Amino acid sequence: MMKRTVQVKAAAVFVFALLMTTFAFAQKTVPSPRDSVSAKVAGATITINYGSPSVRGRKVFGELEPFGKVWRAGANEATVFTTSKDITIEGKKLPAGTYGFFAIPTETTWTIIFNKVAKQWGAYKYDESQDALRVTVKPVASAMNERLVYKINGKGFSLNWDKLSVPVSVK
Repeated sequence: MMKRTVQVKAAAVFVFALLMTTFAFAQKTVPSPRDSVSAKVAGATITINYGSPSVRGRKVFGELEPFGKVWRAGANEATVFTTSKDITIEGKKLPAGTYGFFAIPTETTWTIIFNKVAKQWGAYKYDESQDALRVTVKPVASAMNERLVYKINGKGFSLNWDKLSVPVSVK
């Protein structure tokens, strides 16, 4: 009887330890968690869903994200941009819909891309022939943002990461 009680207690301790270990791993921080932002601009509801990587001491633009190459504008799955109504981006019309959102950064200007294929992993299968719209914008210096974050305001939205902000006008 005594041996059986010890076995039950040992099993209970094991199960408790297993549960605590599982809980601890579940709480582990994801390196580039998904995030999203949504707001009204020019009468349309705009939603941007993206992976939010951290700088973590790296040189972001020009190294981690090379100049002159298509970038998913976030981490992991490509960033997804949705607008509930037709809008004008930097003076060019973008129909209502959901798009893959990409960028081509350079030192002085960025090409902002709205691609008809919304669900993609990274930019590995990005196809320029599927672009719905491309515009050129100028990045500006900003306060440090350890994590990539998108912000929407009455004039449009911006991609903010490291010490750079990339504003995009919406009307």
